[in-house]
Amino acid sequence: MESKQWDVQIFISEDDNDDVTTAKAVLMTPDGRRRECVAYARRNPVDQPVPAIGDELAAGRALADMAGKLMRDGAEDVAQLAEHAPRAW
Repeated sequence: MESKQWDVQIFISEDDNDDVTTAKAVLMTPDGRRRECVAYARRNPVDQPVPAIGDELAAGRALADMAGKLMRDGAEDVAQLAEHAPRAW
């Protein structure tokens, strides 16, 4: 059985006021496909700044978006294979 590893890099940045956190998740598959997702977390102005919370929320949202894109890619690949499959009558 073949074992594979896909690595996702997450880049996190915060604005100067710690109000908005941006996370970019990047996946490069071994076959050269690149998937990139960007997501944000915004701090409520009445809340104290806790950067780790913004990091977690933004990264989680970027990864959730990545999961959705990968699921759509897989579904499209299955549909394409089904179109070209021989039919048994």
